[in-house]
Amino acid sequence: MSAIPGSRWEAVIGLEVHAQLLTKSKMFCSCRADYLGLPPNSNTCPVCLGLPGALPVINEEGVRLTLLTALALNCEIPEFTKFDRKNYFYPDLPKGYQISQYDLPLSRDGWLKFEAEGREVQAGITRVHLEEDTGTLHHAGEIQNSAFSLVDLNRAGVPLMEIVGEPDLRTPAEARAYLAALRQLLIYIGVNDGNMEEGSLRCDANISLRPVGAEALGVKVEIKNMNSFRSVLRALDYELGRQRVVLDEGGKLIQETRGWSELEQRTVSQRSKEEAQEYRYFPEPDLPPLLISRAQVEEVRARLPELPTARRVRFQSQYGLADEQALLLTARPADSQYFEGVVALGVSPQLAANWQLGDLQGLCNAANLPIEKCLVSPSALAELLQLVEGQRVTAKVAKEVLARSFESGESPAEMVRREGRGQVSDVAEITAMVDQVLVQSAKAASDYQAGNDRALGALVGAVMAMSKGRADQKIVNQLLRERLPRPGD
Repeated sequence: MSAIPGSRWEAVIGLEVHAQLLTKSKMFCSCRADYLGLPPNSNTCPVCLGLPGALPVINEEGVRLTLLTALALNCEIPEFTKFDRKNYFYPDLPKGYQISQYDLPLSRDGWLKFEAEGREVQAGITRVHLEEDTGTLHHAGEIQNSAFSLVDLNRAGVPLMEIVGEPDLRTPAEARAYLAALRQLLIYIGVNDGNMEEGSLRCDANISLRPVGAEALGVKVEIKNMNSFRSVLRALDYELGRQRVVLDEGGKLIQETRGWSELEQRTVSQRSKEEAQEYRYFPEPDLPPLLISRAQVEEVRARLPELPTARRVRFQSQYGLADEQALLLTARPADSQYFEGVVALGVSPQLAANWQLGDLQGLCNAANLPIEKCLVSPSALAELLQLVEGQRVTAKVAKEVLARSFESGESPAEMVRREGRGQVSDVAEITAMVDQVLVQSAKAASDYQAGNDRALGALVGAVMAMSKGRADQKIVNQLLRERLPRPGD
């Protein structure tokens, strides 16, 4: 139970997440599933348009990816499943019905664990089922104020997986964390790219209020048109406040669908919410039922990769990483693969983590590049870090070289060798530089001897500048302290 602070009401939230599957073709025809950037209405055929006489054919890979997701979400897989027709009329639905699943979906009764607000939460998964996507409506402004809308059917028929969550979430923050964990899982298992802004991952929320301690659910409102984690959080926050005001003032809520207006930062009523019977579901007559054997389920299960939570725990135990380091390095599969690629070449895990999360990630962020697309390969970073570990190059030089390698793609280790930027550890050579700096910076030397510790830093910096960052800083510090003894040393 999680009451709204200062209120007698408790929020009940369940999310419905739609994820486009990473297949080459659409769900029931051979048109491209990758439709972005194509001229409007050019990626269509008689099947995805529902023209008379056209017959759909099931995309086998779409079924496999849905089963893979269901297993990752701990769902049960029934042996018998079928497709259904969901009948409704909307401009982006060319057939006047959507091929979906109703009473016998591909999976049911799963769960997802995730962290939210400093604690572990487990939310139930009602079902993961498979359907086809609709077309796209392009509105002249926001939908509620649009003078007209244009229809593009390139997306119609793309394999779409719907993950229906149980109403187990109690705060907008929990809902955001659930969506983030689910998105990460879908990316890890390679079924979806997680791009909410482009619409390949979409989220609807069902939200209601009930008195604290009550078992019965309140009047449910569905919220659509949320295309980011921020919009999910803000839409739910707004809707909770709206419903609370209505109930506190003695009013009644109606079951309806509301859209989130990013411009106005509020939910807007769109239509009364349909019940399942209003869609007049019936079995899809043009597609046979699917019989899924236990052997097929186990074959799909064998394709499951290491999941995010398991990988994070392993990174902590195997590599001795701190919680935050392990969390960041396992945020995306590419991040963890890059890290393990560096460590596999003999670099200490802590050094690899520090440089990947620090200097290299900083360069990637500035260039708006994911780490897997940057020009510094794991082997290139490993070579550079081996020079750092072996004290053959200073950290300062290594940082400079890494930045140049990031721009050019040249091997940083080769750059160090070609330019003769290896670390100077010869005591006699460093002594000569220290003596020269003491002559040039006599005031800083006397300030240090008089008790000004900051003056030592200035002297060290002068020696490092003279050596172009190559001098061993430990030796520099030691020599300066020997030459500038202070009372009590």
